[in-house]
Amino acid sequence: QNVGAFSVHSSRVASTTAGSALHATVEKISLVSPDSIPDDDIPGMFEKYVQKTYGRYNLTIESGEGCTLTDSNGKTYLDFVAGISTCILGHSNAELTKAVSEQIATVHHVSNLYYIPSQAKLAAWLVENSCADKAFFCNSGAEANEGAIKLARRHASNRGITDPVIITAKQSFHGRTLAALSATGQPKYHQGFGYNGEMVQGFKYVTYNDKDELEAMVKEMNTTPEEDAKEGRKRGVAAIMMEALQGEGGIITGDPEFFATARKLCDESGALLICDEVQVGMGRSGKLWGFENLGIEPDVFTSAKALGGGVPIGAMLARGEAASVLGPGDHASTYGGNPLACAAGLAVAQYLCDHDVLTKVQERGAQLSAGLATLAEKYPSILADTRGWGLLKGIKINDDAGVTAGELVGELMEEGLLTVAAGPSVVRFVPPLIVTEEEIDLALEMFDRTLKKHA
Repeated sequence: QNVGAFSVHSSRVASTTAGSALHATVEKISLVSPDSIPDDDIPGMFEKYVQKTYGRYNLTIESGEGCTLTDSNGKTYLDFVAGISTCILGHSNAELTKAVSEQIATVHHVSNLYYIPSQAKLAAWLVENSCADKAFFCNSGAEANEGAIKLARRHASNRGITDPVIITAKQSFHGRTLAALSATGQPKYHQGFGYNGEMVQGFKYVTYNDKDELEAMVKEMNTTPEEDAKEGRKRGVAAIMMEALQGEGGIITGDPEFFATARKLCDESGALLICDEVQVGMGRSGKLWGFENLGIEPDVFTSAKALGGGVPIGAMLARGEAASVLGPGDHASTYGGNPLACAAGLAVAQYLCDHDVLTKVQERGAQLSAGLATLAEKYPSILADTRGWGLLKGIKINDDAGVTAGELVGELMEEGLLTVAAGPSVVRFVPPLIVTEEEIDLALEMFDRTLKKHA
């Protein structure tokens, strides 16, 4: 009721001057102050004011500490979502809080027209701890992947290719912006966003981990159709772009032989190998980068999510020739690498180093895998295989289980455990990387109690 009453008051204000129906900001009359807006009905405000691009649970989070979140009713939850693989230091982390607070009290944003010390230092840390030579900073995973796509196309253009093709995987996910969405090999995300039935041109899809299909696609795309060649066009593979682990596709780990084939094909054809590390990177797999589990080094890789521990930041990193493809004016980002975001990134990096987090991820990941495997043996009619690396784990729900992954996620929430589905049939467990042995055990107990209701 309060939301409605406020809305009526706003429309009156907007239409009083000279009998006009113009919006208040057009008439330049007094602004509505945020503190005058009632906030006792948050779901109602979302219904009225926020575009419905998300299906939200009826849950309002008000605070968090460590791996625990508290809602508006005072109920606590064990957080095994971590902002979807983002808050790797948990909530209210002292070091991250201190770094962000000190930075915003000093200078939080300036243009990339000037040198930003924290950006340089974070770039150095990323380069010194990876195969990369140079970093570009942005704000999100989608933006990082857009940068990688642009880099690959420019690199192909430099090689005389007029029709560059980027090969990605079916069931992949690379972001919601138009080119990143076009790279995403899931037609359901493309519906309604194309032009004459097509998304951004220049993307082809193969089955993830199928090296024979990849080899055939590279051979085909590196051959220019005769009619195009007569027009002076040249088709070629600009890049092979793969997630080291498919997250939204169902927690499918990359096959080392498939990635070795991708590396070989890129080397032979002059194409770039791009790894999307947005979800699996920054330690979640038990190694700093997911591709380290695969025995290859990409030419380009992208990072976001955990890079800032929950403060928005993204990065696109490149090595060798790829690191010098883009020059001044070729690519940019207003907020990319700002002092505030980079201070957060450095705090996360320092914490990973100071607390031997990668070792702990391996230990807690093994504990979680063992516990999920035990539950799969206990409830074989409901659960299938356990999959993933480190603290990015999923367990498949049988098609005939009588309950879906999404339904189990909802029931676990009632139990006090926050999880997230990965596709229609996988429950995903992505806790903060600081999760304790006791918290893993507690999560498994909650999952056990929930599964028992369906046994």
